[in-house]
Amino acid sequence: RILATAIARLRGKMKYRPVVFELMAPTFTLLELQRTVEALAGLRLHKQNFRRLVADQGLVAGTGKFSSPARGRPAELFRFRREVLRERPAPGLRLGRR
Repeated sequence: RILATAIARLRGKMKYRPVVFELMAPTFTLLELQRTVEALAGLRLHKQNFRRLVADQGLVAGTGKFSSPARGRPAELFRFRREVLRERPAPGLRLGRR
């Protein structure tokens, strides 16, 4: 019950506060961010729509560095733009209707 309450509170706060970035490493890939958001929100998100959503809201900035994966193409690393806290009163991650 405690865990369910904590997740429900995080889901609610995601709409008006960027709490998901407090759970992320200082640099992260967009896939890592998407998986974290999906786990918290309890829903699956379309990859391109999620990337567009994050870009439109201006919550992250590229670092110019890339991850070193075990296989495949390296993914770009991003960081949370802390400046967004001063730019907007409620810089949460709006996932649409829910």
